[in-house]
Amino acid sequence: MTVYDVARQLPTIADLRDLCRSLAMLDAILSPDWESRYYSFNATWAEGEEMASMRNGSGDEYSIVFSAAGVYVRGFGHEAPMSPYGHDGEPWPGVIDDVPEVFKSFVEEPAFTDEGGVPVVTACLWREATDDQWHHGTIDFPSDRADPDGATGLFELLVDRSPEAFQRFAEDYYEVPVDLRTVSDVYALRPLNQELVSSLNVEVTLADLAQDISEIGYPQAH
Repeated sequence: MTVYDVARQLPTIADLRDLCRSLAMLDAILSPDWESRYYSFNATWAEGEEMASMRNGSGDEYSIVFSAAGVYVRGFGHEAPMSPYGHDGEPWPGVIDDVPEVFKSFVEEPAFTDEGGVPVVTACLWREATDDQWHHGTIDFPSDRADPDGATGLFELLVDRSPEAFQRFAEDYYEVPVDLRTVSDVYALRPLNQELVSSLNVEVTLADLAQDISEIGYPQAH
């Protein structure tokens, strides 16, 4: 899979935002320790901007910025053949060359570049608010290399949006049983209660999650 395949399979902007919030909420319940989490979501990342992120602890990561202009997606597979660090210290040709002007500031965002100002990116997508599809650059991928831009590992749960996919991931990563019905409830953005939280992690209370719920912008029961 490459960014080309991801672009064909990503959902609408609204559905992607909901999925990203669900992933972050599930991880917050399963991992009270923020440093150990895979997925996060910050509904107040910047003025008028929200950011979903993934980091696997081994150098792979993505950042998804939601703004009034649309959505900008940056992925980095640290062992991908298309890494800037294996290609003259510059992003692979075509990956970010066609990013529209409204998203150019995210290409150069300090959080998404290294100390030398090089964009840390192997895969990039975008979708303006008025677009009816996702876009990517025109890329000549390296031949005979599996997963050349890292997209397969980076965006797996954004492409396979089934609760079962998250269950498989979480049981492997956290090495605990994960209740599929609860995952389905969170994927449906059902407001949390203690029973739902306990079905995933008996050591976490709803009160423990208050800050996470607020930061993620996850729906709350009234």
